[in-house]
Amino acid sequence: MILFELRCAGQHHFEAWFKDGAAYDAQAAAGEIACPVCGDCGVGKAPMAPRLVKGRGGDAPDVQAGAGEVRKALLALKKKVQENCDYVGERFPEEARKIHYGDSEARAIYGEASPEEARDLADEGVSVQRLPWVADGN
Repeated sequence: MILFELRCAGQHHFEAWFKDGAAYDAQAAAGEIACPVCGDCGVGKAPMAPRLVKGRGGDAPDVQAGAGEVRKALLALKKKVQENCDYVGERFPEEARKIHYGDSEARAIYGEASPEEARDLADEGVSVQRLPWVADGN
């Protein structure tokens, strides 16, 4: 696992874990990495300092354990969304607009949107948030 400091075109900085550098390259090329602040998919690596373990005799940080804790938190978030929101699937952009413009009852929804659709919604002032949707299981 590797941690990269990333920056979107809007200059928001955030960190993300990847299996390796090639996994980052593939996801970035496919537009699958989005800024958690603005949803922008124009994301690139930001300059970052190496993380060094100081002191003698100390063990290196357990990156796998940390990744496991992040996965647990993401699975808990996914469960909360599924329990408290209506799933609208690929109709998400359309339903989000209807709610935003008052053509549909206000309610929490989730579903799928392409990076371009998410960007268009944000440009219209529709409040949406992209979430990392982890697969169930191991």
